[in-house]
Amino acid sequence: MRISGFILITILMAFASGCSSVRVNHPPTAIPSPEQISSPVAAALYDQYDEWRGVDYRYGGLDKSGVDCSGLVFLTFQERFDAKLPRTTKGLAQKGRQVSRKELQPGDLVFFKPGGWKGLHVGIYVEKNRFLHASTSNGVELAYLHNGYWADHFWQARRVK
Repeated sequence: MRISGFILITILMAFASGCSSVRVNHPPTAIPSPEQISSPVAAALYDQYDEWRGVDYRYGGLDKSGVDCSGLVFLTFQERFDAKLPRTTKGLAQKGRQVSRKELQPGDLVFFKPGGWKGLHVGIYVEKNRFLHASTSNGVELAYLHNGYWADHFWQARRVK
């Protein structure tokens, strides 16, 4: 029995659109032992991750019922470093000075453009290619900069301290 190309494409599109909203539950990233952590800033960022890990993503959110990417950055710098940063990703992208990936230090902001200007995303570099962020699919997590998705959408890094 032959299925027309139109029907096959329709079925595939319906399946693909359904997959985009599936939440993938990754096991929590282990926090290194204190002697393996490179700096006090990285230690503070791991503490923040430990406190916020798994909190759901919620656009505009600023608490443990849900937080967005720029909200997590805003709260982390306020709570861990007593620093006031802009609340929006666009505002954060204009703060501090730009640094290269090779120059990244704990506490630097890392920016991505997964959806052009309307889809900016921000996280905080921790160490060893890891960054802390609020993922739309996994909530607050640690991710790797060299992961294909993040590597493909990397835009810039900024030092704000």
